[in-house]
Amino acid sequence: MEQADVHQMIQLTLRAILIASAPVLLAALVVGLAIALFQALTQVQEMTLTFVPKIFAIFIVLGLALPFIFVTLKTVSDRAFDLIVSGAL
Repeated sequence: MEQADVHQMIQLTLRAILIASAPVLLAALVVGLAIALFQALTQVQEMTLTFVPKIFAIFIVLGLALPFIFVTLKTVSDRAFDLIVSGAL
């Protein structure tokens, strides 16, 4: 296995991790910013107000994005298995 192949596989893996985690992280970011704005406007400083809606949003987005995450991770694993079968790894 050449150094370029290793670099390409690492790059593909890191890109897949970023793409697969992006929907959940963006949902948490948007909900967190909305809750922070609400708390700043109303001066309500309740800890469960920040935690519960964010968890619900993460689970909903995770459920909706699960097929997308599966396809992204399957692409990386197919590439790795193809390299193993071809003897490059």
